[in-house]
Amino acid sequence: MNPFFVMTLLFGLAFGQTASLCAPSQYIIHVEKRECAYCLAINTTICAGFCMTRDSNGKKLLLRSALSQNVCTYKEMLYQTALIPGCPHHTIPYYSYPVAVSCKCGKCNTDYSDCVHEKIRTNYCTKPQKLCNM
Repeated sequence: MNPFFVMTLLFGLAFGQTASLCAPSQYIIHVEKRECAYCLAINTTICAGFCMTRDSNGKKLLLRSALSQNVCTYKEMLYQTALIPGCPHHTIPYYSYPVAVSCKCGKCNTDYSDCVHEKIRTNYCTKPQKLCNM
């Protein structure tokens, strides 16, 4: 085999493990409460992208540690709070949401991440919309 091809292949495998495409991405969250007059569109950042995983088809042949199924998740985050406009006095008009500062490939932590994608749920407003640029 050509030595250049072997070196390129090894470099690609090594670089592919470390260079994931997991990074903070712009995202708009639509928030509304039944009691409030408006839907709030919040411009924030979430973690999104590609993380290297390993095929679990050969799980009987490989060590358990070799079967990592990583997801793009928060490394650092902070919470911000927005005020939903048009709420009556008896309703709490605040909504707190996470903002991704940095991301990493790792195990999904259900303490602060939704690890299951719900296909039925949609992200849109049913009421008049106000934009919140944080």
